[in-house]
Amino acid sequence: MNRLSGKVALITGAASGLGRTAAELFASEGAKVVVADLADGDEVISAIDATGGEATYVRCDVTDADSVAAAVEHAREEYGALHVLYNNAGVMLADDDGPENTPLSTYERTMDINVKGVLLGCRYALPLILASGGGSIVNVASFVAHMGAATPQVAYTASKGAVLAMTREIAVIYARRGVRANALCPGPIMTPLLAKFLSDDAKRERRLVHIPMGRFGEPHEIAHG
Repeated sequence: MNRLSGKVALITGAASGLGRTAAELFASEGAKVVVADLADGDEVISAIDATGGEATYVRCDVTDADSVAAAVEHAREEYGALHVLYNNAGVMLADDDGPENTPLSTYERTMDINVKGVLLGCRYALPLILASGGGSIVNVASFVAHMGAATPQVAYTASKGAVLAMTREIAVIYARRGVRANALCPGPIMTPLLAKFLSDDAKRERRLVHIPMGRFGEPHEIAHG
């Protein structure tokens, strides 16, 4: 029996990268998947359909309350329930640097997507998850929430620290109501988001030197988590 048979999962940022890998894995395990993203979701929907899975796409801006509420309503209309919310959507902007020179607009944009996006997802999904008999919230944080980043990215690090703390709070609030909340804190994972920062060998080595395994992680390793 597939591990997610009978479950409905909403995944933000699911058109590419970690989110797409998770969407395809969840569908292969029997979940009905809502692919929520600003980017077009046709490719991932087609990939899931081709393997006999079930998925639907909804355009979603995680910084906009109405858009997130509409994505959750889409899950209810399509599948009548929601058991898993995977808050995966996030950014790491190119001019994110140290505290002295990171533009405030970059800090605000990063927090808006990475932190407010998680809050809005939980705000609108939790009532449907509770009504569906409980379930699981998975938020993507980062190892930098625990130990900081060797390459300065203060806005991103602050945002992931906030996600980790928020996840702990949500876990405590809903522990007796049948909802688990966990944060994934991966190291550097080879996704399009990271690849754009690794344009030469020096930049690759600057990150690799801090990874005991000597390689970047792969999206499927995080999705299995």
